[in-house]
Amino acid sequence: MKKLILASASPRRAELLRQVGIPFNLVIPEICEQVSEQLTPEELVSTLARKKAESVVATVDRGLVLAADTLVYYRGLILGKPGDAEEAGRMLQLISGARHEVITALHLVDAESGRIESGISSTKVWMKELTALEIAAYLATGEPYDKAGAYGIQGRAALFISRIEGCYFNVVGLPLSLLQELLNNMNFTTWLNGDDLGDAK
Repeated sequence: MKKLILASASPRRAELLRQVGIPFNLVIPEICEQVSEQLTPEELVSTLARKKAESVVATVDRGLVLAADTLVYYRGLILGKPGDAEEAGRMLQLISGARHEVITALHLVDAESGRIESGISSTKVWMKELTALEIAAYLATGEPYDKAGAYGIQGRAALFISRIEGCYFNVVGLPLSLLQELLNNMNFTTWLNGDDLGDAK
């Protein structure tokens, strides 16, 4: 049976895999995240997810390597992870009171055969209008700084979200229904296929 290897430093992606009972090993990819500014949002997340997967595939002999990349897209602007509080504040001000899009690319590679499965998930998110005090209070929690768009829907920023259209887990960073589809395409066996894999590591 193939082993799933998560190529990610994101604790949220790891937690989601545990939540749905899919065991995995964790290997943090080492890549340069600078890519062409001419790429569309979909091309950007796809390129970065592929680079993360390839980085880890080069270090293992076997297993199914899973990588993902997520960004927030708003009126032609790509919002990744903020570098500091000032940038995080600007991002929150931008998407306050407006609808934005969260886009995640998944990239799966079989380290032995080189076979690849990939896909993209997109979710529309409506954020309520935030006051300056609310933004300052949220920045003070320290939560925004490792998240695309400077907020975490699964954390305290849940108070800011009025509604979504699409996959909630995509906004967290790992679209689980898309992942299951790609795993099925790779003939990767989980408890859903009748194999009791037990607790995730």
